[in-house]
Amino acid sequence: MQGIDRRLIQNFEWPLFTMAVLVAGIGIVNLISASPEQTATGLPDTALRQLVWLGIGVVLMFATLVPDYRTLERFALPIYAIVMALLVAVLVGGRIVNGSQRWLDFGPLNLQPSELAKLAMIVLFARILARRSVSAPVGLRDLVVPGILIAIPAALILKQPDLGTTLVVCIVSASFLVVTRVRVFSFVLLAAFGAAAAIAAWVFYLHDYQKERVFTFLDPERDPLGTAYHAIQSQIAVGSGGLFGKGFGQGSQSQLDFLPEQQTDFVFSVLGEEWGFVGVAVVLVLYLGILLRGLMIAHSSKDLFGSYLALGVVALFFWAGVINIGMVIGVLPVVGVPLPMLSYGGSALLTCMVALGLLMNVSMRRYIF
Repeated sequence: MQGIDRRLIQNFEWPLFTMAVLVAGIGIVNLISASPEQTATGLPDTALRQLVWLGIGVVLMFATLVPDYRTLERFALPIYAIVMALLVAVLVGGRIVNGSQRWLDFGPLNLQPSELAKLAMIVLFARILARRSVSAPVGLRDLVVPGILIAIPAALILKQPDLGTTLVVCIVSASFLVVTRVRVFSFVLLAAFGAAAAIAAWVFYLHDYQKERVFTFLDPERDPLGTAYHAIQSQIAVGSGGLFGKGFGQGSQSQLDFLPEQQTDFVFSVLGEEWGFVGVAVVLVLYLGILLRGLMIAHSSKDLFGSYLALGVVALFFWAGVINIGMVIGVLPVVGVPLPMLSYGGSALLTCMVALGLLMNVSMRRYIF
């Protein structure tokens, strides 16, 4: 098969693959407890579907290993254009669920293009940075085009509305600034522009319920039975887990339906309540292992595009995890950001598996350069 070299098989990225499978497996077990309804198979419908998505995700992960990741550099702009077209298609004829228009129906499959936007931005910015001189400082003019490239998907996703994914796309894209030499004056102007954009989004884009989440974060006692209910119940669940947790299927907050969105946004709360500090620590150590392995891959890559691609994937997992867990424990406002490989959702899980496939691709091909 073209693109497959014996050295790739010999240097398969076992550590990363093992940690990913462990996190995803814990996610399936957690979903079984978070979804008490049963089917003929004995598994909850959500856990069964997530298991199917995981199988598809593993296939896509291995498929991602076949082509040389460097070919993505040539196709970065077409990939970006296709994803933007899908985001426009969502606003034109996407499926509406609970007031949000985020999905495209493809027969039995529902695709969330905003998840694909995360990967598209990583590939695009890796291409942009790889073609720049490492020693050349980044001025304000250099940031205009990237700023526009970020603003387009951000505006389209925010329109759905999906504030959480918008934040992840913007923050992951902006994370590339950490590895560039940005002039101080340009950085100050960029920060000012970011503040102005945030104000504009607050005034013109954010819905009342989204603004209320921010107010509730600043003052949790503002509406404890209304907008603050989710955050309060989540903190109760995590805090009541103690050292070893209440046990599988024994969480009162989740089993008695006090905990909202426990299969998606607040799946970490179920983990904390039923498996306690020890269970949470295990998952966090696995996440940390994935992040550190990703940084090692970025450092050892033989070309700049591979390094930036790996850094983008690390930023994706880091920020998604920080935002979700911060939201769950009450240190960040409640926004809809899934916890990588633990939260229920086919598009989000497939995005994570493909992203990990890209990391493995970069790692394995450093031996055949």
